[in-house]
Amino acid sequence: MKPGMSLMRHYLQFKDFRAEEYAYLFERVATIKRRFKNYEKYQPLVDRTLAMIFEKASTRTRVSFEAGMYQMGGSVVHLTTGDSQLGRAEPLEDSARVISRMVDLVMIRTFEQTKIERFAAHSRVPVINGLTNEYHPCQILADIYTYIEQRGTSARGVIDPDCLKGKVVAWVGDGNNMANTWLQAAEILGFTVHVSTPSGYEVDAKVAGINNSDCYKVFKDPMEACRGADLVTTDVWTSMGYEAENETRRKAFADWCVDAEMMALARPDALFMHCLPAHRGEEVSAEVIDGPQSVVWDEAENRMHVQKALMEYLLLGRIG
Repeated sequence: MKPGMSLMRHYLQFKDFRAEEYAYLFERVATIKRRFKNYEKYQPLVDRTLAMIFEKASTRTRVSFEAGMYQMGGSVVHLTTGDSQLGRAEPLEDSARVISRMVDLVMIRTFEQTKIERFAAHSRVPVINGLTNEYHPCQILADIYTYIEQRGTSARGVIDPDCLKGKVVAWVGDGNNMANTWLQAAEILGFTVHVSTPSGYEVDAKVAGINNSDCYKVFKDPMEACRGADLVTTDVWTSMGYEAENETRRKAFADWCVDAEMMALARPDALFMHCLPAHRGEEVSAEVIDGPQSVVWDEAENRMHVQKALMEYLLLGRIG
């Protein structure tokens, strides 16, 4: 462990942190974002290096982590399977042992969750899940903070980190890594997820890794899932790695497009979110994603701010 580091923690899925840790993180996000907007220099991670490992392509994950780390005073090393030994014959465990001796923090965007867990098991520094087939914790961290920012912030800028407690989030679409992570968040933070997926694409509670089935309800009809929801959210019908199923999925998901009719069943002040990239006319109508209830651009920007708070927490522990 390097000087100045607290007890090492990884962030591999949403349930790796407790509710009180999230409350602290959301407070830090608000402070860090406010400083950013006010052009106040804040660089607590000077001389720290983040290694970003990409086995899946990325726009938002790369830009948000890279820009965020530079803004915090650190530096970044970018690795892909094409320009390193990761895509060749070197065991993953050996790569972890070597890379973690040279940097302070590692972010990995890959396929199976087992790969990032194996890497973390042999890493001397904190490892962050930038996305796996099973989970996408940094995205849900940004989504929840965006809800807090929009619906739980006073006129003076004081946030209520518990404002999602008791609320309803409607998940419409594939029972994928995003859906799994929403369920974990609901179990920890005390809200309910209304899940509606086509037959054959359901969320698996075991894969989601939750113990309390009361944190979500399943609806065959996506319209009913949206009824009374405080937040409606979705994702592309075909996630990376499943492109061969694209045409089959397009037919199966035809009734799971979030449109104005669905949003009309949600609460009048309901928000719409999408992790992007979005396909207008497929999983969401242009009228919704470009409409007044959509906060997708704030949501995308907040990836950077929540990840800055996350990196600060993993490297420095609690501030103040």
